[in-house]
Order: sequence, then structure tokens, then C-alpha cells
Amino acid sequence: MRALQNLQRQVQSLITRAVVGSVNAATKCQTVDVSLIASEEKTGVEHLEPYGFTSRADAGAEAVLLFPDADRSHAVAIVVADRRYRLKGLANKEVAFHDDQGLVIKLSRDGIVVDGGGKPITFINAPKARFEMDIEATGQIKDLCDSNGLTMAAMRVAYNGHRHKENGQGNNTDTPTTPMGA
Repeated sequence: MRALQNLQRQVQSLITRAVVGSVNAATKCQTVDVSLIASEEKTGVEHLEPYGFTSRADAGAEAVLLFPDADRSHAVAIVVADRRYRLKGLANKEVAFHDDQGLVIKLSRDGIVVDGGGKPITFINAPKARFEMDIEATGQIKDLCDSNGLTMAAMRVAYNGHRHKENGQGNNTDTPTTPMGA
């Protein structure tokens, strides 16, 4: 009977829940400082993340810890979640990436939805962006936006009102017979 109780205690010592106090994301394997039940504190607990995914939780997030070989001196955080910011309302089989500011990338049943939460969306470090589909915009489109670029609307105005000297001399030409539409 005593052996069974010892085994039960060891199994119960393999896994626990904790509250994150701080995160160190500067190391090769992110570490968390956590508080366990009964005021047990653990510092520098490795937070193992799935390949290709990373996040940095805030204090107050929750973690699930494993203790290999039931050794309480070495913990590994396998999940860190924060119910305060969990995205709600997903349909069955939908997937989303999100943060506490309302930025969301949602793989919905109707397509991919990117919600910038009122902040800019920036694509960087690529030689070009290629879209093999029609592109629609409800706002302005501007080229060379960091210098003296023009919006498409301004280019239409310039084109539609364009006149010049015929063959570089003589009378001005008429404006284009087929204006560029919006």
C-alpha cells in the first residue's frame, strides 16, 4: 500500500499549474519565473514553444509545468496562456493568432482575415509582393509613399487634365479623349 501511495505522489508531482511573474525572451529558450501553489516559486523555467511559433506573455498569464522524473528542482513550461486576452467566438475548426491589442490573423471558414487593430500592417525585407488575384482597396493607393509619390487618384487627375505642345512645338494638344476612370 505504501508503494502505491509513493507512486501516486510521484505522478502528482509530474505536472502543475503556475502563474507567470516575469519572462526572459532574450535567451535561446525563453524562460519564465512562476508562482506555484503553496507559494512555491520557480525562476528561470524553460518555456518550450512549438517550432515556428513564439510569444511573450505578460505577468499574470498561466502556465502548465512538467517536472521530468518528478524532480521539482527542474521544471519545464509546456504551455503559457492568458485567459484575459483569449480570442472568443471562433467557429468550429477556425484558427487565429492574436494579442492583447486586438491584432488578429484569423483563418476563418470564409477566408483569411487580418485585423490590424487600428495599427499599420507592414511587410518588410522582401524584393516584391506578388498577388495572383484582383486587388480591391476602399482607401487610397500611393506609390513611393516615403518620398514624393502620388496616389492613384492624383495620377488620374494629372492624366485626365494633361496637355502638352504637339510634337514639342505648336499648339497644345487636347486632353485625353478617354479619361482614366476611378
